[in-house]
Amino acid sequence: MLRVWFGDRRNTIYNTSVFFKNRYVDDWITDEFARKVIEDVDHSKVIDANVIYSPVLGNIPPEKLSGGVKALLLMKHYPGKIFNASNCGDNCAKWILKLAEDKNFTINLFHIMDFGDQDFNIRILNNKKLIVHNMREFLDAGVKYLKEEEA
Repeated sequence: MLRVWFGDRRNTIYNTSVFFKNRYVDDWITDEFARKVIEDVDHSKVIDANVIYSPVLGNIPPEKLSGGVKALLLMKHYPGKIFNASNCGDNCAKWILKLAEDKNFTINLFHIMDFGDQDFNIRILNNKKLIVHNMREFLDAGVKYLKEEEA
């Protein structure tokens, strides 16, 4: 299940680029999940573990992938860590939900991520008893807890 904490949280990894650069391994880039995410989010194609073809940038190393792709790969391979998913665009939301089908993990958000029109189950950790099932409930929870953070 996906667990979300709205606002700042201790032990969150905010700089996913630095964490990714120092932790990823070549096998991550060539697995099926990574290939699909890189194609969908970055509109790029994995050539091999060290080369991704970007229609905008040409051939790039994995370190030049978008922050969203890096965060998704880290979430997959480090489910025990908390990552700041506000580094991701809404185009990463479906992939976050996909990861949560197989693993329990936590993200933090400083904005309302658009998880789409389908039903889902997300536990809001600001109130551990609260599980939201759709965007309306998620929005209500996010507004409440993000507003409290500003106060």
